[in-house]
Amino acid sequence: MSHSIFEPDPAALAALDRRRSVPAKQLAGPGPDRPTLLHLLASAVRVPDHGKRVPWRFVAIEGDARHRLGERVAARGVERAPDAGEAAVEKDRLRFSHAPLVVVVVARLGPDEKIPEVERLLSAGCVCFALLQAAQAAGFGAQWLTGWPAYDAQVKGWLGLADDEQVAGFIHIGTPKLEAPERDRPDPAALLTDFTL
Repeated sequence: MSHSIFEPDPAALAALDRRRSVPAKQLAGPGPDRPTLLHLLASAVRVPDHGKRVPWRFVAIEGDARHRLGERVAARGVERAPDAGEAAVEKDRLRFSHAPLVVVVVARLGPDEKIPEVERLLSAGCVCFALLQAAQAAGFGAQWLTGWPAYDAQVKGWLGLADDEQVAGFIHIGTPKLEAPERDRPDPAALLTDFTL
């Protein structure tokens, strides 16, 4: 008997119900190797993409590059806020150093006569979330972060982003040092209304 993709898959639903973010500070090595990362990304790009624009790409930050970027970001943070305290500077310095891998999901925007920018940005956001799910399914922990570096022109330049690109998210991926606690979730019934005319 064939299995229709439209039949319930309790295991898949249970996996979705277990999804949770692991704080980047609680992620350690090992992270995914390159073949595993490519598999995770292959899963992550199976998102809605109106017009097949592929409005996203990826930048992997690993190894010593994480620490070098952190040093630059810390210095840039002091430029932006000269009165920043030691804690803020240290937070920026270590921003990319906890997880062994940080994947920058880059939204590729720019002019498009048919597909609105917001739809392409939302598609990139879907990739961020799908990458979180794929990482957890592969046995890793992950967290989607942004922060001021995601919006700073100088940091974006260091990451190689073009003027018509923006950071959709920094996806930190690694091995959880502890089990992430569950948190309160909204009640869908309280958020649902029925349309009537």
